[in-house]
This record gives sequence, structure tokens and C-alpha cells, in this order.
Amino acid sequence: MLTSSEKTRYQKHLLLPQIGIEGQEKLKSTKVLVVGAGGLGCPVLLYLAAAGIGKIGIIDNDAVDLTNLQRQVLYKVEDIGNPKALVATKRLLAMNDSIEVEAILHRLKKENALQYIQQYDIVVDCTDNFTTRYLINDICVKLNKPFVYGAIHQFEGQVSVFNYTDANGQQGPTYRCLFPEQPSELEIPNCATIGVLGILPGTLGMYQANEVVKMVTGIGKVLSGEFLMIDLLENTSRKIKVKRRPDAEQLARHSETQEQEEIACKTNIMKTLSVEELQEKIEAQEDLFLLDVRNPNEYEICNLDNSVLIPMNHIPNNIKHIPRDKPVVVYCHHGMRSASVIQFLEQNHQFDNLYNLTGGINAWAYEIDPQMDTY
Repeated sequence: MLTSSEKTRYQKHLLLPQIGIEGQEKLKSTKVLVVGAGGLGCPVLLYLAAAGIGKIGIIDNDAVDLTNLQRQVLYKVEDIGNPKALVATKRLLAMNDSIEVEAILHRLKKENALQYIQQYDIVVDCTDNFTTRYLINDICVKLNKPFVYGAIHQFEGQVSVFNYTDANGQQGPTYRCLFPEQPSELEIPNCATIGVLGILPGTLGMYQANEVVKMVTGIGKVLSGEFLMIDLLENTSRKIKVKRRPDAEQLARHSETQEQEEIACKTNIMKTLSVEELQEKIEAQEDLFLLDVRNPNEYEICNLDNSVLIPMNHIPNNIKHIPRDKPVVVYCHHGMRSASVIQFLEQNHQFDNLYNLTGGINAWAYEIDPQMDTY
């Protein structure tokens, strides 16, 4: 039941005949897990908290960075270096102290996804990588839970609702019904490599929050079976129809089989170097090839001496420029893009001389060369 304070807080919802007290009570009794507290996650969290979702889970293992502030509107300069999930939790409770917020300072992965997702009614996908997105889909299919999808690309965004069962018991499509196989991160890089208009995730995140409210209260038309694409540069939008495939459950289980096959075929674990180890090798004048996979504008800000720049999305067309007869140290800003490049080269081109620089050039700047410019 709503308290008198909540009736006052949600007065404008209660005035809507489509929501009213019954709809607001449904919102209060709902638990939503938001995966990712970044560009999409910030507006989703703000509006779900304001709408009165009873319990919100925030799963994110990242810390606030200066580059986040261009679009991640929950955070301030004073929050830099602090865990996003904790900062977001504090802000949401300051805005609405009648809800419960759980901060989960972990990355969603196969070892914990079932444990976390089964505790919530709806999952909102605010991630920026395909591995996590496919994992969300497969666990939601397994548990028969809906998830709200959102993705951004420079000036364009996409929104849909997957694995949703309507009031008539009709099941909507899953994410794999539209995209059966997970692409390489090199094929479709995230905003860390190609940039994004700061307003875009705000727009798409509000659409995602709106779908949650519609599903919970039973109003309007849920974006199940429809894939909405929005272009902020041209002010256009269009929708495509998506149908549930007969083998939807089988596709979701495919990830487990595929993972087992990859483990069976994998002969070694990705090799890494700490910044201290790299410094020792450079000082010893060892013959190394330093491969920078960031973008040119990042390279101009700071780089390692004698490193070769091949941006991540240019790697597939520049295989011949990467030597196989000496150690190749691959680095990016924090070590995520370089890890994806190494995985691609090892699995598709049989490289066995690659090392990922742990922490990337950011770690080098803070631990080895404090005079280096950072971003």
C-alpha cells in the first residue's frame, strides 16, 4: 500500500486513469536490475527511481572517470575515482528515500548472472559490450524474464524489449531471434572507440525506463516484437518487426555449448604484462613491438615511445603489419580494447606472441610516468 507521503509524491501518476493507485502500487512492488550505470544507465536509474520502482539493483564494477561526465548525468567532478554503483545509489536515495537501491560492485558474468538476475522481475540492459548483452539474453530466456535493450552508436540508438510475455501469454522474440550470433567487438566497436553524442544515451535511456513503466503497469504498447531505431542528427525514427524464432530457447542454450567448445579448443590463457614489467623490458632494450589500438585523437594526447598506432577497428585490414617473430605488447586506454584485439588475433589468425598491457596507458601514466598527459 502507498503511504500518505508516497501518495503526495506520486500525485501526478495517480491523476492518470491509466496508472492510478493500483498502477503505482505495482511500481512499488517491482524489482528492476539495471546492468551498467553509464550513459544509458544514468537516465534509466533517475527515471525509475523517480517513478517509484520499489527496488532497483545497480550492477557495475566501474569507477567514475572525467570522460564520463559528458553524458553520465548522475555524476560530478567530485565523484571521479569513486565506484559508479555507490555514487548512483547515494544520489537516487537522496532523490527518493522511499525506495530500496542495491549497489552490486561486480561485473555481470556467467559465474554470477543467474544469481543476480533471478532476484529481479525485469532487467534493463545498459551495457556497452556484446558479451554481457548476450549473457543477459540467455539468462533471461532461461528464467523467463523480460529485458529492455538499449544500444547507442555515435548519433543513433536502438531500443526494444525482448523475451516479454504479454497478458495473453504470447511470448515475444529474444535478442538472439534478431542477432543469433555474437559479433566480434572489432566488428562493432563501442563508444569508447568511436565516440557518442552525450545527449543520445539520455534520450534512449528515457525510452528504456518508459518501457519498464509500461510493462509493470500494463499500459500502452510494449516494444516487444518491434525494434525502434532513432537518429538524432536527422530527427528520424523507424521500427522494424521482429518475430520469435521457434528455436529461441535452443539459441539461448547455444552459448553454453559454444563456451564449452571454446574452452576445449583453447590452449593458453591470454598473456599479460604489468606496466612495471614493460618498463623493465624497455630499459633492458628488449626487442618489442608496441601496438597502440586506440584512436588517433587519443594517441595524440599520450603514447608510448616507438609504439605503432593501428586503431582497433583497422586491425582486420592490417594483420600483415603486426610481426610474429617478436613479442607484441598491445595497449589501449585501460586494457579492454587491447584484450579484444588479442582475442581476435589469437582466435582468427593464430598469433601466439601477444601480451596485453594491464591497465593500459592510463596505468603507465599514473604508475610509471606521472608527467604524461592523461584523459
